[in-house]
Amino acid sequence: MSVNRCVHLFSRLQRHINTRTSRITSGGCRVASGSSLLHKQQAVSSRNVSSNSSSSKPPDTSLFVPVSLKTDPAVHGTVGAELTQPLDKNELLKILNRFYKKKEMQKLAADHGLDARLFHQAFISFRKYVLEMTSLPADLHIILSDICCGAGHIDDVYPYFMRHAKQIFPMLDCMDDLRKISDLRVPADWYPEARAIQRKVIFHAGPTNSGKTYHAIQRYLAAKSGVYCGPLKLLAHEIFEKSNNAGVPCDLVTGEERTFVDSEGRAAGHVACTIEMCSVNTPYEVAVIDEIQMIRDPSRGWAWTRALLGLCAEEIHVCGEPAAIDFIRELMYSTGEEVEVHTYQRLTPFSILDHAVESLDNLRPGDCIVCFSKNDIYSISRQIEARGLECAVIYGSLPPGTKLSQAKKFNNPDDPCKILVATDAIGMGLNLSIKRIIFNSLVKPNINEKGEKQMETISTSQALQIAGRAGRFSSKFKEGEVTTMHRDDLPVLKEILSHTVDPIETAGLHPTAEQIEMFAYHLPDATLSNLLDIFVSLSQVDGLYFVCNIDDFKFLADMIQHIPLNLRSRYVFCTAPINKKQPFVCTSFLKFARQFSRDEPLTFDWVCRHVSWPLAPPKNIKDLVHLEAVHDVLDLYLWLSYRFMDMFPDTAFVRQIQRELDDIIQQGVRNITRLIRATDPNITDPLQTQSNRRSQTGSNIGAASSSVLTKTRGQRGQRASGGVMDSSLASRLVRDGLLTPDLLQQLQKEWSKDQKQENASEGTFSSAERITMKWHPQLYK
Repeated sequence: MSVNRCVHLFSRLQRHINTRTSRITSGGCRVASGSSLLHKQQAVSSRNVSSNSSSSKPPDTSLFVPVSLKTDPAVHGTVGAELTQPLDKNELLKILNRFYKKKEMQKLAADHGLDARLFHQAFISFRKYVLEMTSLPADLHIILSDICCGAGHIDDVYPYFMRHAKQIFPMLDCMDDLRKISDLRVPADWYPEARAIQRKVIFHAGPTNSGKTYHAIQRYLAAKSGVYCGPLKLLAHEIFEKSNNAGVPCDLVTGEERTFVDSEGRAAGHVACTIEMCSVNTPYEVAVIDEIQMIRDPSRGWAWTRALLGLCAEEIHVCGEPAAIDFIRELMYSTGEEVEVHTYQRLTPFSILDHAVESLDNLRPGDCIVCFSKNDIYSISRQIEARGLECAVIYGSLPPGTKLSQAKKFNNPDDPCKILVATDAIGMGLNLSIKRIIFNSLVKPNINEKGEKQMETISTSQALQIAGRAGRFSSKFKEGEVTTMHRDDLPVLKEILSHTVDPIETAGLHPTAEQIEMFAYHLPDATLSNLLDIFVSLSQVDGLYFVCNIDDFKFLADMIQHIPLNLRSRYVFCTAPINKKQPFVCTSFLKFARQFSRDEPLTFDWVCRHVSWPLAPPKNIKDLVHLEAVHDVLDLYLWLSYRFMDMFPDTAFVRQIQRELDDIIQQGVRNITRLIRATDPNITDPLQTQSNRRSQTGSNIGAASSSVLTKTRGQRGQRASGGVMDSSLASRLVRDGLLTPDLLQQLQKEWSKDQKQENASEGTFSSAERITMKWHPQLYK
């Protein structure tokens, strides 16, 4: 066994010891006799070390916002001045400045939580308070008077300074309590009802189209009671229909919908739900958690963690990628539960072709072109229909009904529509009869940890998820094919798919409403956004977990901060799943919150006035995008109606017009080519433009697409001959906000300037070799 392998195994063993400690020390985990006692002692010691080191983590004091003090001069009166004498402001200023400069005072304040930044802020506030108040508290007035007269010491100011500092920074007085509230190191203990039963965990592992979910669902249908937890409403709907069609009564629960098969509204034994909506209090015989690899999702991972640790089911069936097996095993050590693994192989093969499509003229029935922007969707679909072919269109912001309608159109063997243009929204939740997946690009926009938009090459996991849609077992194509639109992307795709999926190492967590309420009890004057920031700053997590991204939550919290709402209502509003990129949706969210704060119900008539119902069919793409936003607003109403039933009373009427709106959007999507032409009659085919340039220049301009996008990520990429760029791509990047016109000109100049150096340094390498250099630089050292 290699040294590296030994080190890896030892590190995993150490993590197992650390994560199991919490269960051992609390008595919740069974401890065997003999050598287990030594393991227990080691784990306790390791946990204590971890706890001590975590608790000493200094808070991010930049998040501490000083509270404005409301002082009433009449409360203090003039007792201080009557007992001593009026204070000389000039003398006071000298005394306070001498106090501020004393290193001993700064060190003493630091020992009580005031670092240099907070000390400075507190002093500025204290000095302003002392100099501007017409009447100071009697004790402070007397102390300052004594110091002015030489009868007191300047250090005597310190207790009054700290009293003032704790008034403007109340978190200093309760830091220990705040740390305890934000301690997220043992999330398994949050679910005592699940810990009270010995659950059996079965992992169904395999790639897409391997039947892993099918086997889990068969056990779910055979059980007396069960819950299915899926990542999408479409998947929950599919299991809901499949279960009821199989004679197993099943309810449907999503954020916006509750459907009970019982006419009197009694709950059925089975329920299909989106994962955020699963109940961790209801007992079930079987629970199915689909797409378990999403436990590491930076935004939604907390929902999978909550379901895995909290569901009260005798059997927990998890389905997902094999890359999650080791991590789920490790996570279950913290609950004292073992994991039984069933592995599956793909039912139908798919192969990577040796040639790219290169032109839309080379499309065949059963092709699916995958794009990562709606602008590409619009452009390509128009060019396909300009060639006399019909195509279906699927992207993320379409309503579920429209997605299903387009999927049905594409799947129907009697329908002339044989081409699909889609985003990666097809990766989950839709059964599609695809023969060949064609990647139009291998980069997609992503939001980094700083909230900045950037372009990134898709991961192996994402590529496999999308490629796996080709040649589905249930479709008429028993073998799938995968390729790219552009020739230069094909070697990159092969390289991506040749890698193994990165193993999952952490699971997401999210602060609960109860935890935030306890924070607010100690910090009543802090905003909700500031409470979240302080919570995350102080939070302590085990090495197996991370705190999910809360930027969307904070965005909504800041938006409605000025609206008077109680904390629980404010928290619920901020957890609403809205598209913050849509101005109309954000405006509606604001109006909903304002109307709610006035205690005025949001009636059907009010909603109709707000969205200008009835709505006409779209005349151009802008109209279609607005209709999609209105559909999201109606979704928001339905979502809030299940949290505040009295304030959102007209659910049935809103659902009815939403169905009508879905039909209008479907009509618009069926005529999407006409809408695109009405929006921009000058749109040209980017592929045809590249082809024309190739014939004119005799050089491979098609590489410009990957070059520009790769450069956006700050990496070296292929450069077009002579520094020429694809103008249609450049205009799309500018239009999407990924490049400004000035930046585009600057990049063109730099690429042109560097061209000779690039050719000199890489001139001896072929295109394929340069791609290999990017993925395996160690081979060329």
